[in-house]
Amino acid sequence: MVYYQAAQKNFVARAFGYCLMLLMLAMPIAAAEPAAMMLATVYQPHADVARFWVSEKLDGVRARWDGKQLISRGGNVFMAPAWFVQGFPAQPLDGELWMGRGHYEDVVAVVRKQAPHDGWKGVKFMVFDMPALGGIFTDRVKAMQGLPRTPYLDVIGQFRVDSQKALADRLDAVVKQGGEGLMLHHQDALYQAGRSTDVQKLKPFDDAEATVIGYKPGKGKNTGLMGSVKVRMENGKTFYIGTGFTDQQRKTPPPLGSLLTYRYQGYTQAGLPRFAVFVRQRNE
Repeated sequence: MVYYQAAQKNFVARAFGYCLMLLMLAMPIAAAEPAAMMLATVYQPHADVARFWVSEKLDGVRARWDGKQLISRGGNVFMAPAWFVQGFPAQPLDGELWMGRGHYEDVVAVVRKQAPHDGWKGVKFMVFDMPALGGIFTDRVKAMQGLPRTPYLDVIGQFRVDSQKALADRLDAVVKQGGEGLMLHHQDALYQAGRSTDVQKLKPFDDAEATVIGYKPGKGKNTGLMGSVKVRMENGKTFYIGTGFTDQQRKTPPPLGSLLTYRYQGYTQAGLPRFAVFVRQRNE
């Protein structure tokens, strides 16, 4: 028992030290203020889909262009080269730093570096809202259509569907092509920071995000490695995720304070995700 407790303390100490080093080396420079972004909720099937604009949900890194620089959801400045943002408009834009379907890890590897580099040549800033414009979302869609395009700035296509079946068909088509899902944005929505039912995400599975707040050491084949991570949901509830990790990820687990994405199958009576599986770390 004494040996196990000592080993446990040693693992936690090593994991904390390593994660602290990763945070210092990998995260972009802190911005003056975090960007107050509008965030999506899970799609509600009873929604009147004809009143929503629909677009593909891009599997990239969320960013805000504030007229001078690109800022992450967490309030960090992305060190994009000057040539990347040349020609970007003066008004604020919400969008996704993207490298194509299935390339989330690639775009993270590019944008997390603390100095400009040529890797940004494969990235595009895909705009999906104009937070400072005012007015309803339909007006903002029209304004986005008039934005100047550059080699590194484009606008996500917005379209309409007239039924649940048409929406399901579009979702199936996107997923079959390697896409992640769809986003629905209510036509009359005003821009507001925080979670909103005016913006909804539709995927073929449930997923969510949580913050890493601790670790539990592994047992058996995972002795000496991370066994599971303790995470905190947006509502403050905590739980452990122990599946979905590779051996390398167990050696170097997601840092304390980092945001991770997990999949799950409904909730327990206590309001905790059932069968939670780690998907990836959100380096934003």
